[in-house]
Amino acid sequence: MTANKTMLLVVAIVAMALSAVAASSQPNILVILADDLGRGDYSAFGTKDIRTPAIDRLCREGMTFQNFYANSCVCSPTRAALLTGCHPDRVGVPGVIREEMPLNSWGYLSAHATLLPQTLKPAGYHSAIVGKWHLGIGSPNTPTERGFDFFHGFLGDMMDDYWTHLRNRQNFMRRNREVVGPKGHATDVFTEWACDYLGERAKSRKPFFLYLAYNAPHGPVQPPPDWLAKVQQREPAMQPNRQKLVALIEHLDSGIGKVLGALDRLQLAGNTLVIFTSDNGGVLKDGANNGPWRSEKCHMYEGGLRVPCAARWPGKIKAGSNTDRIALSMDIFATSCELAGVKPPADIDGVSFLPTLLGQPQPETQRDLYFCRREGGVLYCGKTIEGLIRGEWKLVLDSPFAPLELYNLKRDPLENTDLAAKEKAVVRDLTAALRKQIQRGGDVPWQPPIKQP
Repeated sequence: MTANKTMLLVVAIVAMALSAVAASSQPNILVILADDLGRGDYSAFGTKDIRTPAIDRLCREGMTFQNFYANSCVCSPTRAALLTGCHPDRVGVPGVIREEMPLNSWGYLSAHATLLPQTLKPAGYHSAIVGKWHLGIGSPNTPTERGFDFFHGFLGDMMDDYWTHLRNRQNFMRRNREVVGPKGHATDVFTEWACDYLGERAKSRKPFFLYLAYNAPHGPVQPPPDWLAKVQQREPAMQPNRQKLVALIEHLDSGIGKVLGALDRLQLAGNTLVIFTSDNGGVLKDGANNGPWRSEKCHMYEGGLRVPCAARWPGKIKAGSNTDRIALSMDIFATSCELAGVKPPADIDGVSFLPTLLGQPQPETQRDLYFCRREGGVLYCGKTIEGLIRGEWKLVLDSPFAPLELYNLKRDPLENTDLAAKEKAVVRDLTAALRKQIQRGGDVPWQPPIKQP
């Protein structure tokens, strides 16, 4: 071998080694998403009738967001926003996707949308989703077709039973594209699969992005019997529906604790940013606690949109810290990109909150907060409801057949007093902004392409 060829080979080997070291030092990203978890349904919030040591641990060892919003008051739109960094109607998901029920499906993930795993791939990230997908049950909108390297979870919108895992008698459980039939409670199944994935990644030098999307505590509220018995014994005066929900949440929390334990055991915790949040507010008839805020899931009031959020990155995020910064589900996309050192798509709506996590000054982003939901049935008839927040003002259309409402969140955070009749100039300005958002979303179809004969 000539001297020049030898030198080139040495340079190549050194470059590969440096690349491997750089990849191994890049932080991992773990996003844990609960399903229908109310703003107040964890004990670190101050709620006395529930015990959630794992969620509390994230708050104690990291940063708690006091003003975190889901991008919608229902499942699919928020998930689309989290994975694309965009308002959900801009990626074709203004409402709940139910592809197995096409006459009642109100979204279709756009082929033009770039998902977070696709953006992270050039930085060497291996990406996986464990748990609930809810952005399409068929090609081309399954996880591995939309950028994820690995999928172990449930394609559909909800399970009719936590033990059979079926939806409308169909099995949507998959390992990549393979139909699987796991045994046990869905929360335990997803926890085990997440820990298995972490074990595999611990053997690799590549950084990873794991999106762990539980379906708990979404209905049907089915906690394991032993967990329910513990709550009944501890809180005998609690309403039965609340007992069941608390047991389901505490069981979920134990799963999160096992995942955090796996990070510790595999020595991954120190180099992993963990973000925990929910896709929307809780369901009041199930006994959910949405804090002091008005209403619940499916509605544009604060109780449907404000959700828990905590972020932990040991040594980088100050333990026990809090932030009043306003952030949304879609901001997780931009935050992950900045953390990984990749440039996000130019047209996303999300804003990175990484400086806030790292304790650096970050002025509040001046932007309108826009929320949408399209739905069927006699209450919606395929139309939309919306919310728009600008500064201290919030415009609400909570039914397509009701008048617009206006609230001043600074003076009236519980949305008790509708000021639409008194503040007509504010209503005029906010409705103009709302129309622009609706027009942007209207550029993107929310139904599957029509198949030509």
